[in-house]
Amino acid sequence: MAKTPITKRGEELLKAELQRLKTVERPNVVMAIAEARSHGDLSENAEYDTARNHQGFIEGRISEVESKLANAQIIDPRLLDAEGRCVFGSTVDLADSTSGELVTYQIVGEDEANIRDGKISISSPIARALIGKYAGDEVEVLAPGGVKNYEIRDVRYE
Repeated sequence: MAKTPITKRGEELLKAELQRLKTVERPNVVMAIAEARSHGDLSENAEYDTARNHQGFIEGRISEVESKLANAQIIDPRLLDAEGRCVFGSTVDLADSTSGELVTYQIVGEDEANIRDGKISISSPIARALIGKYAGDEVEVLAPGGVKNYEIRDVRYE
């Protein structure tokens, strides 16, 4: 199976979620199932059905996170030496060529992307346009809202 790139921070977040699921969520749902069973007839016990459904969700998420971690290619941006190029994990300062608005994005994996935190997915239109470019380059991004032009002001590996 192909490796999926993820930053060191993304790996840490997935490991923390896995730990929480196994040590907090799983035991809580087991207790909820046991309590619901103690109420008697399981055929008409909504609490039992809800707890079992929640257990299925938790077990599915545990399996999904374990799979993501097993197939992850961990990239620590601080250890990159891409000679100033935009690459996975780099942080890029951009200036909108039309409005002059400054924005900063870090190019991260699918699971880490959060536009409010300035983290964009490697598969997003803007990240695809930035990959391989240098500070000073102009990029044209075909985004859902139309074509945008940016100037790359700086590329950092933080």
